[in-house]
Amino acid sequence: MVRTKLKNLKTGATVDRTFRPEEKFPLAEIEERKLQFLYRQGEAFHFMDTSNYEQLSLPSSQLGSAPNYLKEGAIISIQFHHQEPVEVLLPIFVELQVTKSDPGIRGDTASGGSKPATLETGMVIQVPLFIEEGDIVKVDTRTSSYSERG
Repeated sequence: MVRTKLKNLKTGATVDRTFRPEEKFPLAEIEERKLQFLYRQGEAFHFMDTSNYEQLSLPSSQLGSAPNYLKEGAIISIQFHHQEPVEVLLPIFVELQVTKSDPGIRGDTASGGSKPATLETGMVIQVPLFIEEGDIVKVDTRTSSYSERG
């Protein structure tokens, strides 16, 4: 017997299944395309396929956490199954500008403190005290955390 964990590409749900070794299944045809983020209009995000210049609009519900990291002109990969988008693949790190951050308190740097900062996409993360408004920071998209100054 072969024990597997299967993931539904459309819903993201996983299920444990057991199969006999002689059972065969067709491979899922997954196509990965590079798309450029153009703009946001309400809850819709508009992209352009960089290979053929076709435009695609996706609702924010289909993008997962990607809207937190998307700025105009960003290139991301989206996986398609039968011409339907199923998963957004973000780069591991993205560089975003800090648009709002309270000034750090002098003398607190020895404790390694942090403060909240709002990024250009509207996401709020914890950053070191020396980060100021206008700084570019590198954010880890896997953990939604500050990595380094850009």
